[in-house]
Amino acid sequence: MKTSIATVSISGDLREKLEAIAAAGFDGVEIFENDFLAFDRSPAEVRLMAEDLGLDITLFQPFRDFEGLPEPQRRQAFDRAERKFDLMQALGAPLMLVCSSVAPAAMGGIDRAAADFRELGERAAKRGSKVGYEALAWGRHVNDHRDAWEVVRRADHPNVGLILDSFHSLSRRIDPDTIRSIPGDKIFIVQLADAPALDMDLLYWSRHFRNMPGEGDLPVVDFARAVAATGYTGPLSLEIFNDQFRAGSPRTIALDGHRSLTFLMDQVREAEPAIAPTLPALPRRVSVKGVSFVEFTADESEAETLRSMLGQLGFARTGRHRSKSVERFSQGDINIVINTEREGLAHAAYLTHGTSAYAMGLLVEDAQATLARAQALDAQPFAQRVAPGELSIPAVRGVGGGVIYFLDDHSDLARVWDVEFEAAPAAGAGGAGLVGFDHIAQTMNYEEMLTWILFYRSIFLVDKGPMVDVVDPSGLVRSQVIENDDGSLRLTLNGAESHRTLAGHFIAETFGSSVQHIAFSSGDIFASARALKANGLEPLQISRNYYDDLAARLGLASETIAQLAELNILYDRDAGGEFFQLYTPNFGEGFFFEIVQRKGAYAGYGAVNAPFRIAAQKRSIRPANIPAR
Repeated sequence: MKTSIATVSISGDLREKLEAIAAAGFDGVEIFENDFLAFDRSPAEVRLMAEDLGLDITLFQPFRDFEGLPEPQRRQAFDRAERKFDLMQALGAPLMLVCSSVAPAAMGGIDRAAADFRELGERAAKRGSKVGYEALAWGRHVNDHRDAWEVVRRADHPNVGLILDSFHSLSRRIDPDTIRSIPGDKIFIVQLADAPALDMDLLYWSRHFRNMPGEGDLPVVDFARAVAATGYTGPLSLEIFNDQFRAGSPRTIALDGHRSLTFLMDQVREAEPAIAPTLPALPRRVSVKGVSFVEFTADESEAETLRSMLGQLGFARTGRHRSKSVERFSQGDINIVINTEREGLAHAAYLTHGTSAYAMGLLVEDAQATLARAQALDAQPFAQRVAPGELSIPAVRGVGGGVIYFLDDHSDLARVWDVEFEAAPAAGAGGAGLVGFDHIAQTMNYEEMLTWILFYRSIFLVDKGPMVDVVDPSGLVRSQVIENDDGSLRLTLNGAESHRTLAGHFIAETFGSSVQHIAFSSGDIFASARALKANGLEPLQISRNYYDDLAARLGLASETIAQLAELNILYDRDAGGEFFQLYTPNFGEGFFFEIVQRKGAYAGYGAVNAPFRIAAQKRSIRPANIPAR
């Protein structure tokens, strides 16, 4: 599979774009005309730059408003084309994209357009070039790939072919299976883009909201399956118009693009057995059985504060690392690790971010296979010195720079607590009935969210929920859930757009994306709340006004409302069941723990309660650092 990306998809000047595209592992690049025109090097120099970086120039684009014009506009269009052929020859670009006309003067008619392309094909052939016809979703007369194919078919020229773009077809809800009847050798290039489901003008939607395959809501996998079924063997290219991407890191966006194509074709390979042998095979997407541990980095003084809070939450110290300043705290199936080492990544993370949950361990079906898949999808492997008697635990760097360790229950990794830790006699406050991790919430700048979503979805057997607006008194936070079918892995990704929100404050104060809160599950949250109180934990204080509204809104019994208010427990329900939430005070600049109980098949995360929780949390943070509004 050859991969390509249009230069318009990422930020920077043309040199920066080419370098980022090559570093991400792409085979080729589409040169977007404006990127070339704004660059101060000759076509020959651009060609040499691409060659030096190991990139093929797959396409020059776009050539607009060509077909169906009356004279003298028709003759002028052919003159323009000849000039572009000159440029293409100097660039070494073999193919020109011609998008369907939106010109007011353009006349309809398949045969008229076919005649124009037949002549254009003749002129291209004299230059050793080819032209491809693409149906714009908003084209004046041709806005459907089926009509564009009919133009190409009737043109009947070896140098004229079809260009398919997933956005143009899927945004108009055209059945992608209509592609299957097109001969693969007449498809000259395939462009891929996803997009969120939005109801807006097609041109505006296309120009501002496209994203990488797997990051949006369009059936791009079905589109790619149909293309593969034609026997097409050319490049798969990305053409992404997105305001965030154009302002982001070119290397990050290019890497996302390469990962998205690898993930997309892996899904195609699984869904189309007949063509599977022609596509590279990856280890299968990984099933996650649960979160094995979360690891904090801290200095000794802040570690003591964290130990105290864990004790109040009912955790007992159950182990000390045999050779490092690392402790294990446990309750139910929950393991929390505190690392106070003065060297290594943990210490570097502390120096950068302060006390933080910088790593987590996931229990997977096969740890080595998980690492292999993650590396095949461009994740950066992580390893550091392994001392005698320690295990080499497969791991990768997460998107925010933290570490994700992979453990399984059928290798030596299953014995990590026995091998690396000396058991400690359980001591401290009594347990609080916490039984497992319910979810882990990671906070990042909003423009990073798509990268995180793609990272998790491509490696693990998980899917994404709908985007939810979490209302902070100082602005909106966009939240999206990544979870698997049985709920053994639930991650909430919270994208902050303003530093005035609690999430934005957390990012600013901790210098980057990180885990902001960890939610533990309880079988009886009322009993847990009383146990926490007995252990000396004062929960986050919720406004009494919340409970008055809760009684009016949901009609709960007065005894239930009184009990919720007494224990500062928040409540929600949906068609599937009920949800209870209890929060600790903030630790540091916005980190906190949450205790939840799910009854029935409640599917959410209590988003309706977020404004009241956030307001309470802000009251406990210095007003000078985080304005109330």
